[in-house]
Amino acid sequence: MSLDPTQSDASMRSLAMRQRPRRNRKADWARRMVRENELTVSDLIWPIFVTEGENLREPVASMPGVDRLSIDMAVREAEEAARLGIPALALFPHTDPSLRDAIGSEALNGENLVCRACRAIGAAVPEIGLVTDVALDPYTSHGHDGLIENGAILNDASVAVLARQAVVQAQAGAHVIAPSDMMDGRVGAIRDALDAAGYEDVQIMSYAAKYASAFYGPFRDAIGTNATLTGDKRTYQMDPGNAREALREVALDLEEGADMVMVKPGMPYLDIIHMVKREFGAPTFAYQVSGEYAMIQAAALNGWIDGERAMMESLTAFKRAGADGVLTYFAPRVARGLKAGG
Repeated sequence: MSLDPTQSDASMRSLAMRQRPRRNRKADWARRMVRENELTVSDLIWPIFVTEGENLREPVASMPGVDRLSIDMAVREAEEAARLGIPALALFPHTDPSLRDAIGSEALNGENLVCRACRAIGAAVPEIGLVTDVALDPYTSHGHDGLIENGAILNDASVAVLARQAVVQAQAGAHVIAPSDMMDGRVGAIRDALDAAGYEDVQIMSYAAKYASAFYGPFRDAIGTNATLTGDKRTYQMDPGNAREALREVALDLEEGADMVMVKPGMPYLDIIHMVKREFGAPTFAYQVSGEYAMIQAAALNGWIDGERAMMESLTAFKRAGADGVLTYFAPRVARGLKAGG
């Protein structure tokens, strides 16, 4: 017996009416109840820039809302971070040009900006985590992350200096050493140096997949290397066209002793974040870099987008991709918003 086409169409329409995904979106309480990924204050690491002086806030022109801070002001921000529940700060120095040289010797000075900031913040706000950048670019006159000879970046000689820099930072109270230089083998050398110096419990968050990106410009303004950088960093930072190579870099860093890994930049590399987390399952972080921050801020200040919604949407994307946390200059603003909403 043949089916009645009219009955078949009616059955299809009935089935379509029963399946309505929009029911779970009908109200705020319903959307919250079924939400797959949630951004929390505990997901945030706040990068801050420190500079010489007292009671000083110097605006970074290319990063509206971000300032370079004297150490006393950085302590105040650390106190605010603790009140907001932000777990950790990432410290970056704006080194006086007179202290920069070809070999980045200021990086090994136990009284440099980062080390003094670590001790001051650690004494005033012991409950907050301190993440310190291991690389030579804030300290070199040429703006590169390693040592140079005849125009080439020296890998092994640079790694030896970076390992010493890591120990100096650990001695100053850093809790997490974050090598951003992208030299081969540096994670293993840093781990060995930390352990030999008695800092077995100091963690390593490696910039495992750091790309040679156009999105770093405002950061280089903030630390003062845009004017000094000679050439580019494509011989050691990753090619933006490569994805599988990121998995190799992450595998090597984990084998060498990294406790956590990072993908940088964030938004243009959501696919890499997802691949890394799926492949390794290790704690994985994204860095929402200065250019990403600046784009959102500039568009919001011009009234082109809703800045608050774009900020939250961008950070939620990192969580959806698989990131366990995000380094973001929006951290205090997001934390205040989450607390007000929660």
